[in-house]
Amino acid sequence: SRSITRRSDQNRKIKYCFYFAILPQLVKKVRSDFFDKLSRPKGRPFTCSQIIKTPAIDNRDAGWYTAFSTRRYGVLNEEDIMALSRRKKQIMKIVVDSYINTAEPVGSKAIADQLPEKVSSATVRKDLADLSDMGYLEQPHTSAGRIPSAKGYRLYVNELMDRKPLSAEEEASINTALAKPLQQVEQVIDQAGQMVSSFVGYPTYTVADHRTAATVQRFELIAVDAGSFIAVVMLSDNRVKSQLMRTSLPVEAEMLPQLSHLLNTHFTGVSAEEMNATLMHLSEQVSGQWFLILNQVTEYAGSLLEESSHQQVYTSGASQLLKFPEFRDIDKAHDLMSFMVDNKQELPVPAGDARMQILIGPENVNDALKESSVVIASYDIGDNMRGLVGVVGPTRMDYAAVAARLSYFAESLSRMFGKKQLPEDTTE
Repeated sequence: SRSITRRSDQNRKIKYCFYFAILPQLVKKVRSDFFDKLSRPKGRPFTCSQIIKTPAIDNRDAGWYTAFSTRRYGVLNEEDIMALSRRKKQIMKIVVDSYINTAEPVGSKAIADQLPEKVSSATVRKDLADLSDMGYLEQPHTSAGRIPSAKGYRLYVNELMDRKPLSAEEEASINTALAKPLQQVEQVIDQAGQMVSSFVGYPTYTVADHRTAATVQRFELIAVDAGSFIAVVMLSDNRVKSQLMRTSLPVEAEMLPQLSHLLNTHFTGVSAEEMNATLMHLSEQVSGQWFLILNQVTEYAGSLLEESSHQQVYTSGASQLLKFPEFRDIDKAHDLMSFMVDNKQELPVPAGDARMQILIGPENVNDALKESSVVIASYDIGDNMRGLVGVVGPTRMDYAAVAARLSYFAESLSRMFGKKQLPEDTTE
């Protein structure tokens, strides 16, 4: 009789767990890994969302009701569905801030001491366990404290991170660095990366990105002597390039303005392919001497357009990685440093016009960056061009400080490009 009563009580507990704790969560929590949980092997220990506490009941036949209610595997936690409590968010912020500053796992006692209200270490440990179950925290070793996961850093960046305004001294330093005479776009972009790396203390990369394909805006041919002339090409992105050209036939100074007019009439605002087609069409309408000069100039212009179609990426400060504990492993540091130098074209260049983007760990597409974070700021160069400055570092990056400095730097570069004219670049 007692045995029957005990079984009846157990059945009632199981039904209670299913109807009042599990079923409502199942309806709310339809996930892609739903059926993976169905195939979990029998016999694993489960804990039924703190409703069933008796191991004999909880593990009885490893029933599917327990498989869907486990806290250990984070399948149907109430915290996964509802917003994190205020205290859990406070704990997350303390853990991330502390780990960024010390690179050491954070324990419950240290967290309890920093919470605004008095909370026992046991309560903090329970919250830490919940946050770990939800994927926000990790525990490097059984006896160690907690460290943030990539998911935890994302929560921190999106909701918990304090915005750090720049000090007057930092603003003055950036303004002074950018007060130097403006040079060619490529040189400015390269130097900007070096300056940002020195200010933020992380490796950086910079990119000039064309929103639309560049074309030639204007040609100008300038006589030098009987056998040579200078071809000046102004591109639609406001860059001015020039090259000294030599010819096998004598060049009459009087013919160059006419050739310039012909070039500006038929070869501006078009692609390199269209230039070639137009040149072939004119081949029977101009003299051989004119055709040779037109061919030289359009070939040079086509090479400039081809160069513009490829993003120029500049990297700086790769050795800065060596100062971080995460890269004490020389092989790990070498792999990332080599990637930034040898595969820099694969560094993230996000589409869109967002002023600031942060990619954390696995959010990066390239495997070489899966354990790193990248903060990218965009600024306006003008003439359908944008510049990008990216900062690369460990996921334990000081996101607030980097974002503040990078944002101010990008805004300053936009203002600088908006006010000043780039000089001509003359190469022979």
